[in-house]
Amino acid sequence: MLKAQALRAVAMLGLSGVLVTGCSDSEGVNRSDQPTASSSSSSPSVQPVSGKAQAAEKVKLAVEQRISADERQFGSGTNSPCSTSSPQLFTAKCKAAADATSDAAGLALSEIDGRQGFATLDSVARKLQAAVRTYESLGCATGPTAADTREACLEPAAVIAQGFADLRGGANSGLAGK
Repeated sequence: MLKAQALRAVAMLGLSGVLVTGCSDSEGVNRSDQPTASSSSSSPSVQPVSGKAQAAEKVKLAVEQRISADERQFGSGTNSPCSTSSPQLFTAKCKAAADATSDAAGLALSEIDGRQGFATLDSVARKLQAAVRTYESLGCATGPTAADTREACLEPAAVIAQGFADLRGGANSGLAGK
């Protein structure tokens, strides 16, 4: 019996809360502290975005679009033709992936354009371009037969294979000002 009364009291409180919040201003006055139809559809706590944050978002978007397209074409990590376990490591397929990775790194550097807050992305992009230069200078894509050359190709190829993910991580770090 007591439990039923408590439940009725809770239900009445809930119903009265619905009635109070559901009521509109009886005079039809649109008070400034109440949301209008147009403002209720937008985010309730929209914060102004700084120029630095806008720049970081622009860089991230440009880099992300580029690397996503290249990643679909060439793969990334162990799925890359430049993966050290890939049979395509010493072929033109890895060379094409290396070129795409270097181009994406170049895009990132041009998007950064000396701005502060992109140290990670800058470092990653420069490391990738250096790895591609090393891969090319060693002639890794021509199927080298010398064991020492093939061994020397492994490190830059691994950097290239991981390049798209590293660029993405660098772009994300740029959003945090790193």
